[in-house]
Amino acid sequence: MAEIINGFIYEKDSDGIVTVTMDMDGPVNAMNEQYQVGMARTVERLEQEDGLTGVVLASAKSTFFAGGDLKAMLSVAPGGEPEQFEMIESGVKAPLRRLEKLEVPVVAAINGAALGGGLEICLACNHRIAWNSPKVSIGLPEVTLGLLPGGGGVVRSIHMLGLEKALPILLEGKHMKAKDAQKAGLVDELVEVTQDLVSAAKSWIRDNPECWQQAWDRKGHKVPGGDIWNPKVTGILSAAPAMLFQKTRGLMPAPEKIIDVAAQAVTVDIDTALRYESRALAFLITTPQAKNLITTGFFQMNSVKSGLSRPKDVEKTAVKKVGILGAGMMGQGIAYSSARSGIEVVLKDISVEAAEKGKSYSAKLMDKQISRGRASEDDKQRLLGLIKATDSYQDLQDCDLIIEAVFENIELKAKVTQEAEPFLAEGGVFGSNTSTLPITQLAEVSKKPENFIGIHFFSPVDKMPLIEIICGAQTSDKALAKAFDYAQQIRKVPIVVNDSLGFFTSRVFSTFLDEGARLLVEGLDPVLIDAMGKQVGMPVGPLTIQDEVSQELTRKAAETHRNMGVLGSKGDNSCNIEVCERMISEFGRGGRYHGGGYYEYAEDGSKSVWPKLYELYYREEVEMPREDIKERLLFRQVIESLKCLQEGVLRNVADGNVGSLLGIGAPQWTGGFIQFVNTYGLQRFIDRANELAEKYGERFQPPAIVAETLAKGESFR
Repeated sequence: MAEIINGFIYEKDSDGIVTVTMDMDGPVNAMNEQYQVGMARTVERLEQEDGLTGVVLASAKSTFFAGGDLKAMLSVAPGGEPEQFEMIESGVKAPLRRLEKLEVPVVAAINGAALGGGLEICLACNHRIAWNSPKVSIGLPEVTLGLLPGGGGVVRSIHMLGLEKALPILLEGKHMKAKDAQKAGLVDELVEVTQDLVSAAKSWIRDNPECWQQAWDRKGHKVPGGDIWNPKVTGILSAAPAMLFQKTRGLMPAPEKIIDVAAQAVTVDIDTALRYESRALAFLITTPQAKNLITTGFFQMNSVKSGLSRPKDVEKTAVKKVGILGAGMMGQGIAYSSARSGIEVVLKDISVEAAEKGKSYSAKLMDKQISRGRASEDDKQRLLGLIKATDSYQDLQDCDLIIEAVFENIELKAKVTQEAEPFLAEGGVFGSNTSTLPITQLAEVSKKPENFIGIHFFSPVDKMPLIEIICGAQTSDKALAKAFDYAQQIRKVPIVVNDSLGFFTSRVFSTFLDEGARLLVEGLDPVLIDAMGKQVGMPVGPLTIQDEVSQELTRKAAETHRNMGVLGSKGDNSCNIEVCERMISEFGRGGRYHGGGYYEYAEDGSKSVWPKLYELYYREEVEMPREDIKERLLFRQVIESLKCLQEGVLRNVADGNVGSLLGIGAPQWTGGFIQFVNTYGLQRFIDRANELAEKYGERFQPPAIVAETLAKGESFR
């Protein structure tokens, strides 16, 4: 007879094996208050059970266990470390420690995702059996949310696998497939989905009645690969902080804490290490970095992916045939991404040769995957068979989506739109892959502007996860839904914005380049400018990225905007435009792929500042606090993001945060440019922005939306 203990179904069979099936309130099992009470009571019942021969931990949900209660973590205020430590120790750790000290075998039957806290429960078991299914996902992803596996994940994984094998799992936070998890040592046994997991677990218990003591509780246990006295382990721990700093630049406390706890795990006894781990997690929960990463990286990301900005009353569709105009860098990437998702592709250029060259890009990408064992020759031929390279508009007949990916020239875009649009299927949508040009203006040549939309891809298309969808003045909900569904169909994350020059991502990104140019003109060392950009957490400095984007592209974009009569977005990028135009007109410095820009590039891949740059701009006597430099580069982008929200270019906060992380390269620790303001503090942000405005110019004036939000006692949600 089954018994329910606070969401845990407790059932003992005739062999004395108890199956505990987690079936908590809500769609998933999570490490919340219900879990803490249920697990504690269940373990207590197991400790008192007569004739107990083994325990199987299973799940009634499609996932095994989803992990920690992130909403509860977000509510923890600064200074809440003592309460968190107590909760982790008594509510999470103590029941698991008692579970693994039961003098009977305990087996985890993993039927789906076991991530974070879910895997930590499994690590407290003596044996882990999982279905060999794509639905099974194993890992400790806490580091990606600014946390660490504080339910025993750090300490137990190191005692199971050794420091060298466990550290990458802990620091990278990757989700592993069942076979990969078995190879890594986190799963002991795989069974096919046709087999009953609980039966397989019971079978193992009957065959291994003496396998109840964890390795780390046995006398004479040694950490695989050695403890702190092993020179190799000491070497890993000595080198890890420096290697980590190269990646995080000291801006992410979670990886540092993981290394700290890992060092304790190979130094002190298991229980002391577990307590140290609890203190580390209690600290991380209160940090702004964790709150930012949880808010955006989990809740807002899931909200965006779930269709936050998609029209709710439009039926979901799938693109069957897509036409792509232009087989250059962007077009070839769009073709590959579409074909990879099984969509028929027509790749059109001015000649068959140009189109075939674009198609060959897909072949090269598939060859790379084949060389890495991730695809077969048959996979390659199937994908290439979906792409038709052509110079004829006739081949676009019946495309339900056509995307033009030609140069940022309004006349050229107008020409190809008019020539291709007649071949759209009934109700088909025409998309423009433009990074800055207003969609409403581009749609003026369309016969059906309600079916015209902006679909802004990022380069390289096959790697960049974001698509920025732009609605023009007449874009219909049906067209928006079609574009949104297509973005998800090709495994991209779509955000939706309203029409404006530069939209959201390009408009905000351009302020980073502009502020870098202003710092240069003011006399700062270009090396220092780029270094400060990286120190604030941007992938590279503003001068380096301008060279990559190219001064020539910036010049052409400015020229196009002048010709369109739309010069000047809401943000002031005049300084960067002037510097780029001067670099080209006076010195022929058009960027990295035009012979060099701010930097000179050697054949071996190294670079050095173009010497003339120091003559033109550098002034040795100019001094500026480094904190000011960093915050100028960051605040320009944050302020522009807030302006986009204030003006309605952004439809919601989540799209702004997700878009800035995935499309602009916003520092991960910020949680996105708008979320940054929440944990920085709205009043503090207003005060600091005003200070910067007084010292460096009115572009740093805080937008009114900050004071308005503060007056309501709210934050940006």
